[in-house]
Amino acid sequence: MVQHSHSHGGGKKQKHLAGKLISLVQLILSVAFIIVAWNSGMVPVKYLIAVIVVLFLLFALTFGLQYVKNKIFILGIVLSVLISICLAVGVVYLSKANRLLEDVGGATYKTDNMIVVVKKDDLAQNLLDAGNYRFGTQTAVDQENTRLMKEDIESAVGRELLVVEYPSIQEEAQALLDGTIDAAIYNEAFAGIIEDSIEGYSDQVRILYQYGIDTPIEQEETNVEEPFNVYISGIDVSGPITTNSRSDVNIIMTVNPNTKKILLTTTPRDYYVTLPGVSGESRDKLTHAGIYGVDVSMSTLENLYGIDITYYARVNFTSLVTIVDALGGVDVNSEYAFEAGGYQFQQGINTLNGDQALAFSRERYSFTEGDNQRGRNQEAVLTAILQKAMSPAILTNANQIIASVSDSVETNMTQEDMAKFINMQLSDGASWSIESQAATGTGDNQACFSSGSQLLYVMWPDDAVVASLSSKMQQILSGQ
Repeated sequence: MVQHSHSHGGGKKQKHLAGKLISLVQLILSVAFIIVAWNSGMVPVKYLIAVIVVLFLLFALTFGLQYVKNKIFILGIVLSVLISICLAVGVVYLSKANRLLEDVGGATYKTDNMIVVVKKDDLAQNLLDAGNYRFGTQTAVDQENTRLMKEDIESAVGRELLVVEYPSIQEEAQALLDGTIDAAIYNEAFAGIIEDSIEGYSDQVRILYQYGIDTPIEQEETNVEEPFNVYISGIDVSGPITTNSRSDVNIIMTVNPNTKKILLTTTPRDYYVTLPGVSGESRDKLTHAGIYGVDVSMSTLENLYGIDITYYARVNFTSLVTIVDALGGVDVNSEYAFEAGGYQFQQGINTLNGDQALAFSRERYSFTEGDNQRGRNQEAVLTAILQKAMSPAILTNANQIIASVSDSVETNMTQEDMAKFINMQLSDGASWSIESQAATGTGDNQACFSSGSQLLYVMWPDDAVVASLSSKMQQILSGQ
């Protein structure tokens, strides 16, 4: 009988020992959580101190309960296990968020995707099959990338290429379809320009070979605690987000973290402007600036408005769908009732999912102001996304948002900058006021630098409007 109670006491001791070990695991996880939170830079110090105090008290409680004689020590074990699970999830969650900021942020280069295109029914399966072909190139723009691509092909096929030069990209493309050349070399970013002048072109050709050329983008000194401008570029390409392509959405987000004001300024894609460092005195559509890289789009807008743009964020517009769905839908304010993409939109607030938000952002034929109204609608969607993203509700879906955003957004904001910004927002939790404005102009048909002599629809900037938009940006920056 005595023997029996002795072994029972031993079992209790073992349980106490197990409880103490579980408490130690809890302590290790507490320390890990604090280190990860501190290193992320996202958690404000005041919250971090509170977290440290709470975690220490919880450890003292669960560890202390292991020394209590009666059965209450079991409660300590259960508590300790639950707290440990929560901490482990927290560590994974914060590490994931940190990794996303690193993946999305700190972009330092742009990619030109150079391609060799042949007719769809061409027998060549790879570059070696095309070694004896006549290759076309265009001499109007992009000479440096064309030269690098030609060298790359020559080293791959082991011989000098037979090259025919054309004054414009359209003439080169037409020569391929006519059979004057067997293959065409150009930057994939020009595909849209070709399609605009030769209908159904992309259905008649296929890409035989591609070669990415990375060019560094200059970085400047940054500080997210001071007012700054972000260029938001919406691009319609699939594939790597770093690839240069036409920019269909061009929004400048002016942010003043001190006054908690955001101003969104949209500029129509057809705005007829000069591209600094690219087009000289010639003008081109703003959307074409993106062909030469996000830095050229930025300097074009800096030039137009006389401002400095520190950051950029490139968003793939198919990713808009993913972002909106991950946020659980957004409330978008529409100026008009209209129908697009099989959806009805009412005047006033519309709760939209990703597909609806994309249809809302893309529509322009329903409006007399066409492209201008589309620009304002895109600002309305962006405003709704920002409002949802800055609300506490975002925390419930953060992991899903993190997973969906990393492939579809690219920015030169570093992980430290983003963490500091999140930290400031969490720290004061203030609500932001978001305003928007849009550039307008007069429609016309003109030749564009990137597309040769062919006349395209463009919009001449209204200088008075541009000046007033610019002064509004300066007001927000200076905190007036």
